[in-house]
Amino acid sequence: MRFVLITSMLVSFFTVIYITPWLIRYLIRIGLIVKDQNKDGKPLVPISGGMAVLSGFFTGLMCFIFLTTFFPDGNKLVLDNKVLMFLLSSTISIIMITFVGFIDDLIIRRDNESSSGLKQWQKPLLTLAAAIPLMVVNSGVSTLSVPVFGRVDIGLIYPLIFIPIGVVGAANMVNMLAGFNGLETGMGIIYTGMLGVYAYFNMEGLFLAERTSAVIISAVVFSSLIAFYIFNRYPARILPGDSLTYLLGGILASIAIVGNLEKAALILSIPFLIELILKMRGRFKKQSYGYYLNGKVKSHYDKIYSLPHIFTKTGRFTEKQIVYFFVVLELIFGGLIWIV
Repeated sequence: MRFVLITSMLVSFFTVIYITPWLIRYLIRIGLIVKDQNKDGKPLVPISGGMAVLSGFFTGLMCFIFLTTFFPDGNKLVLDNKVLMFLLSSTISIIMITFVGFIDDLIIRRDNESSSGLKQWQKPLLTLAAAIPLMVVNSGVSTLSVPVFGRVDIGLIYPLIFIPIGVVGAANMVNMLAGFNGLETGMGIIYTGMLGVYAYFNMEGLFLAERTSAVIISAVVFSSLIAFYIFNRYPARILPGDSLTYLLGGILASIAIVGNLEKAALILSIPFLIELILKMRGRFKKQSYGYYLNGKVKSHYDKIYSLPHIFTKTGRFTEKQIVYFFVVLELIFGGLIWIV
């Protein structure tokens, strides 16, 4: 399995490396460009880099399935029908949710200030459909550990209630903490990598098929994000757009649900949950990004309506410094999943 997995990761990596420059040229040609708000002069940069990551993820995953199907030597475990079912249902869900983000990216303001996007009520409604593939195959484990009562099997409540809430919540939650070069990609590298490693070292026991699926999904998207970060890091040649944030939300939900890793995913989501509370304070109308001032990024607001505002409010930090802080913060929460 290790050789096949590493091969699939390399396929994902080089797919993104190859596709992204082409995607950049194509997006510029069709006018899918927005202003990079935190830069001097607000240069126009193509948006919707999530489509490149999706291509890498899909190609890498199909490579894995192909190799384990036609060259099964020593890989009988991963050919289990349950694992294959989880992988394919997760892939369908992730593709669906990414295209919701892509539609959001397509709606650009005439002044190219930003992507005006879908309305707030449309986003959860459209992402809800992406939960269906995971629901119909009854992904995950419906037995929960409840204080006092112990382990409780909630049966159909899990696929019919918990899965839709998880998918919709994760997609829209990840979408909120964005707006800085490399932020979404950098944090995504940390939590997909951490979840993959955690699932790998906890593969034995009752959840072997579930954890195996989580490892495969995590590894393939991790390598895709590493490749995309080369183009998205400061100064970004392409912005991720909602297509990537929604993809990452779908990935996070799929790994948590399929791999029975809800607790670990919830810990890694703490920065996003805090961001949700802060965005609610601003009635979801305040932007995370600021404006360029003397080499630093300054907030548009006097109060804190987003986690980055803690730094941009002072006007003392560069965009790179702010992004590095959040990547390190996510790394800290990634360490907590091993001890909590």
